[in-house]
Amino acid sequence: MNASPADQRRLIDLAQLDARIRQAEHARKNPPQASRVQELLARRQQLSQELSVRLGTRDDLRTELSRIESDVAVVDARAARDAERLAASSNSKEVQGFQSELEALARRKSDLEDAELVVMERLEEADAAVAEQEALIAATNAEGADLSAEGKRAVAEATAAFDAATRDRSAVAGTVPADLLALYEKLAVRSSGAALLRRRTCEGCNMVLSGSDLNTLRHAAEDAVVTCPECGCILVRDEESGL
Repeated sequence: MNASPADQRRLIDLAQLDARIRQAEHARKNPPQASRVQELLARRQQLSQELSVRLGTRDDLRTELSRIESDVAVVDARAARDAERLAASSNSKEVQGFQSELEALARRKSDLEDAELVVMERLEEADAAVAEQEALIAATNAEGADLSAEGKRAVAEATAAFDAATRDRSAVAGTVPADLLALYEKLAVRSSGAALLRRRTCEGCNMVLSGSDLNTLRHAAEDAVVTCPECGCILVRDEESGL
């Protein structure tokens, strides 16, 4: 196939636009924030599971504290009743019985109050643990929200770049002869499609051509469409090709 050097040169513009389109498409589908957002989602799930455990522990302690407080109230009520009966009784045997029971109730209340202090301390620690976990979740959510917003901006920018490059490609492709464009698009499936031969190196695959390959190119007509023996893309020659 033959094509004017000017038409072949347009293939370089086309290849560059195709590269921009691929990059924009990749950026649009894979914003740099996406992987971190996925990490944060997984971390939030783990944190939420741990929060559920800590909330359960706190609820159990609150239930236990409520039970102890209820038991203390029962002891106080019973002690008040016995004290009232003791004051009204003149029977020495009853008095001795009430005094003995009041002593037992006092010991019981002391034990309950000791247990109450222990549970209150544990409950304070549980409240702190829940608050700590909620703070971690809030920080994770905040980072995720910021990254999601950045990701949306990145996708919007990539989409704009994709649309602009697609429009430019359509304009450039319209100036390339149909047969040359068809060859380029066929080769672009497995290579860069077209690349400059610069200082004896194909810029499509960055391979330095051998002496025999360069010699073949030296003898090729200026308008001959030649391809890289390494990657198969169309080689566009100019004064810097080194031939």
